[in-house]
Amino acid sequence: MAATVVRYLRSVGSPTSAGPVEALPRPDLRAVGEDERAPVSPAEFRAVLGNFASGVTIITAPAPDADPDAADPGPAGPADPAGPAGPAGFACQSFASLSLAPPLVTFMVARTSTTWPRIARAGVFCVNILGAEQGELCRSFAVSGADKFAGVSYTPAPVTGSPQLAAVPAWIDCRIHAVHTGGDHLIVVGRVEAMGAAGEGAPLLFHRGTFGRFQQT
Repeated sequence: MAATVVRYLRSVGSPTSAGPVEALPRPDLRAVGEDERAPVSPAEFRAVLGNFASGVTIITAPAPDADPDAADPGPAGPADPAGPAGPAGFACQSFASLSLAPPLVTFMVARTSTTWPRIARAGVFCVNILGAEQGELCRSFAVSGADKFAGVSYTPAPVTGSPQLAAVPAWIDCRIHAVHTGGDHLIVVGRVEAMGAAGEGAPLLFHRGTFGRFQQT
């Protein structure tokens, strides 16, 4: 892919070795102006974007003052209580890989989220990529005001201590690298500290408001 891009740039006379490109200045943080809103309704926006299928994750962060070297709570053991004293987590489909060097990932979260401030204070998070059989687990983390970790088995992720949920196909342990504004959402960039995958199992997919499965053809 990179070689194809270079050949194209050469064919149109664009320089391919002009040296490093300076980053653009960061914009001032401000509210979104009325004249900047897209001329489409929220319902139409959701309906059209719902055609893009995505994977599903649960983003978690440790309880305040959690010790990454603390003992494993054990499978099916009692979860920490909900609320400020317990771990934080929410279901998230807007997750993607961002950079290979350095290893960065990103996810988006609504600025109105009550879970995000707790993750921000922790400064770390774990991305739990869900499997095809974990739709109910996803639903439990999509609600607000409930004990999301009730009956949920997890272990501390190796570097940050964030909850690594049991039986997920893959997990990514991160520290918060940067946070950017994106309209009514925040764009969170995490630097990967550790990761792992089971190497088997189909992913949980989300498309047009419903869960689905991946089928090879």
